Amino acid sequence: MKTFRASIDVMPHDELLDPQGKAVSGSMKNLGLPEITGVRIGKHITLLVEAKDKKTAAGKVEEACKKLLANQIMEKFSFSLEEQ
Repeated sequence: MKTFRASIDVMPHDELLDPQGKAVSGSMKNLGLPEITGVRIGKHITLLVEAKDKKTAAGKVEEACKKLLANQIMEKFSFSLEEQ
């Protein structure tokens, strides 16, 4: 068995409002950073998975994202894997 580190990004779908991101975007002006706009806030998750190969590990990570880590109605996810 090999160990892989997954780096997962979960973000709101582009077509959905992001109230937290909008609030942070609005605050940038107050901080003297008006050139920063369009902030979107999500989650970054790292985890370790043991699998016989990278393809199997990717399947397990995708399953975890679909079943638990991302609400697919409101969020999208992407991930990368590296062998440890």
